[in-house]
Amino acid sequence: MGMVNPAQHASHLLDTMWRRERWHQTHATGWLGDAIYGVNDGLGAIFGIIAGVAGYTANTHTVLISGLFGALASTLSMGAGAWLATKSESELQHQEIEHERREILEDKEHELEELVLLYQLKGFSEADAQKIANKIAQDDELFVKTMAQEELGIQEISSGGHWKSAFVGSVSTLVGGVVPLIPLFFLTGSAALIGAAIVSILAHFAVGAAKSVLTVRSWWASGVEMTFAGIIVGVVAYGLGFLGTLLIHV
Repeated sequence: MGMVNPAQHASHLLDTMWRRERWHQTHATGWLGDAIYGVNDGLGAIFGIIAGVAGYTANTHTVLISGLFGALASTLSMGAGAWLATKSESELQHQEIEHERREILEDKEHELEELVLLYQLKGFSEADAQKIANKIAQDDELFVKTMAQEELGIQEISSGGHWKSAFVGSVSTLVGGVVPLIPLFFLTGSAALIGAAIVSILAHFAVGAAKSVLTVRSWWASGVEMTFAGIIVGVVAYGLGFLGTLLIHV
């Protein structure tokens, strides 16, 4: 059985520990954050659309069709936006790492000096920082990875993450967009519009409460805040729609 390189073994253990510790960040603020943001975006956008259209016309069929096409557009837009954003971020990180790799190849001493200073800023003595940096610099790949972490703040680049973000963003936006439309499938007239408003306001509170999972705020405070935001969106949109009817008849 061959001897295990201590540096490689420690690097492997550190990667494992980081993956475990970043479970909360990767999964909670990752897919869960994307989902909550998507639901909130779909809910707010479609509630605003149907409120505005309802202010313009009392025809519930027109309101429903407008909401459905708005939900479809929001879903496609969110999916494309999430895909482009995460893919661009991943490409930028790859570019920065490759730039760091070139700098190490072209002027290793300069990068070594940077790493020593970075460790000194962390509280290591100059001698200890130099010793640690020299040890790391013996392995070029470890050197690149360390500089990416210490200088650029890049811990890990997940491949295929843009597809997951696009899927989660699209589905959650669609879910959020459909919620305000539910009463319009079963009711007509004023009852449908009032029902849509009630469902939307309750959904805003639920989304706000769910968002507290990602923050230190209490669920009720976050829920109330989101509820007021939804009410403001609905009132302003309805008012603008109603104003549109007045302008047409002027």
